[in-house]
Amino acid sequence: MAGQSLKAEENDAVAENAPTIQRCGGVDSQATHTCSPARRISARIQKNEKNKAAVRLRQQEEESLTKTEKPTKKQRLNYNKKKVISGNVQTQVVHDEGKRTVVTSNSDGNTEHKEKPNGEEKREEIENGSACKGQVGEKSAYAMVTDTIRAFNKHYLHFVQEEETRCKKDEADQKKTKKLKSKDAVGEKGKAKRPDLKAITKMMDSNTILRPLKRIGSIPGVDVGHQFFSRCEMVTVGFHNHWLCGIDYIGISSKKEYPQYELPITVAIVLSGQYEDDLDNSEDVVYTGQGGNNLLGNKRQISDQVMARGNLGLKNCMDQDVPVRVIRGHQSSSSYVGKVYTYDGLYKVVKYWAEKGVSGFTVYKFRLKRMEGQPSLVTEQVYFHKGRIPNSMSELRGMVCEDISGGLENIPIPATNLVDDPPVPPTGYKYIKSIKVSKNVVVSGSASGCNCKGSCVDPRNCACARLNGSDFPYVHRDGGRLIEPKAVVFECGPNCGCGSGCVNRTSQKGYSGLQKKGWAVRSWDYIPSGALVCEYIGILKKTDDVDSNPENNYIFDIDCLQTMKGIGRRERRVGEVAMPSLLDKDDDDKDSGPEFCIDAGSTGNVARFINHSCQPNLFVQCVLSVHHDITQARVILFAADNIPPLKELTYDYGYELDSVMGPDGKVKKLACYCGAPDCRQRLF
Repeated sequence: MAGQSLKAEENDAVAENAPTIQRCGGVDSQATHTCSPARRISARIQKNEKNKAAVRLRQQEEESLTKTEKPTKKQRLNYNKKKVISGNVQTQVVHDEGKRTVVTSNSDGNTEHKEKPNGEEKREEIENGSACKGQVGEKSAYAMVTDTIRAFNKHYLHFVQEEETRCKKDEADQKKTKKLKSKDAVGEKGKAKRPDLKAITKMMDSNTILRPLKRIGSIPGVDVGHQFFSRCEMVTVGFHNHWLCGIDYIGISSKKEYPQYELPITVAIVLSGQYEDDLDNSEDVVYTGQGGNNLLGNKRQISDQVMARGNLGLKNCMDQDVPVRVIRGHQSSSSYVGKVYTYDGLYKVVKYWAEKGVSGFTVYKFRLKRMEGQPSLVTEQVYFHKGRIPNSMSELRGMVCEDISGGLENIPIPATNLVDDPPVPPTGYKYIKSIKVSKNVVVSGSASGCNCKGSCVDPRNCACARLNGSDFPYVHRDGGRLIEPKAVVFECGPNCGCGSGCVNRTSQKGYSGLQKKGWAVRSWDYIPSGALVCEYIGILKKTDDVDSNPENNYIFDIDCLQTMKGIGRRERRVGEVAMPSLLDKDDDDKDSGPEFCIDAGSTGNVARFINHSCQPNLFVQCVLSVHHDITQARVILFAADNIPPLKELTYDYGYELDSVMGPDGKVKKLACYCGAPDCRQRLF
């Protein structure tokens, strides 16, 4: 990205339903350095340059030259890079729950223990040249949590697709029999099951739950403030192991695994603000025990509670001074279960008592106090709901432009700048909404398309669906969501019989509402996993035509073919390619680079500002809609995770280590400052 792409930022809240661009703060010379990332050259040119550099150095040694050669034009290009489409390659460094402990000795001989943020020690090694080339650590706790939740979301969307198919079949059957209100129809409706429960059951059956053994205290990879978008997500990582009950506890049957405790012991509670006897003051919580509630109704007490199971577990926590994880649930229309769950830290049970509740039945009350030394609360109160987001553009601090798209997008994109003095909007480019084509590029002809009418419904009869593996790659939920990353997605195009509302045209609907950092991009609203974010827009050019421009940092190689073949650092995607002919190109030259690229240097859209991260929340997807030429595929960014409001959007630029050389033929290294817990420490 641009020179500011790796800088730290000053957060600014933004209004709902309107994207915003925000200027980041710089980094002074005493702090971490900020460099303009170089554009990576294609594999073909890279190979040639390595050979030339080797020959040149050998000649220098043989002739004992003392004069330094002037770098050639091609050599100077090695300072630059191109973004590539790649999977999320597992190359994270090992860390200890986000921190590294460094032991140093003072001048007086005393030993001093210092905690450094995860990655800082590694970064110093890189800057000092002491890091080993290609050094790779094991997958961290953060990465494992992310991967597990992504696996759950993939299963969830698959079951959503099954449910959509079943409902369509039921509707068709009902129309045929004309018994919409018959007993049989009601019975069919009763077959419906929640896709999230099916997904968690599948993970349990396949033994892919991250931590099936219950753990007391904090969970590695889940920090205070982490948000879960369903209880099932908490179950997948072993954070709270029940999708319905509020208290998760270790039962007496686990005595062998926990011989040092008097069981049962409570490990986590969910405070949802839905029970009549709960009292939540953030740091000090009065929690009503379990039992006697009408869980499937109005949540009111219908019988007395007893000192057993989770209630006894909370009492034993107090007696044995055992901390309890507290999760707060608050209403959210963004979540498919209607709530978002936020981890607020560890609490100690300090008191309990029994009393008559509001409904006249005996309930147990437990007072919990938040342990000191933890990060500040995120939710404050259980009823928190977007409390820090302004209600209109007029409330935006430092707004320098009401809409950088100039009205081209359906949603205005205001820009804020709290760094520059005087503050200025982003400049140096023209905003465009669709891909432009360079004069010397011939765009492939349109594909024949499908014969569906209105909207594609039956994948067995849709020619486009058959190209995607006999099913649609998207589900209708949340305006269209991609179930999982694929080698290539075939969408319906201009020659198809379906209309614009077809689910197989999801990426053609425009971008989601966004905001931007340093300049960076943020979301104002919740973005569910698999949802369309935006397309990378610019000028479609031949790769050879941009190799001569060393200053352009917005080149995006269309290397879908290389990704499909798993060449270089690229990770092959799931599923078979329905058109084997796509893989026949360039079989004899695996080092050849992409033929075409997208140049967003002078013209582009909001995607040009999205920053790199070693732990991204977006992924790149090749999409074919108008034609079926993989070398000219559209480049689309989708959400890899459930992304909460105001979280920066990032994707992995896919740099290959040791792929950039200087004019002297030596490998150049650039440290990465993305700030992710699993930062690889080197951008290239």
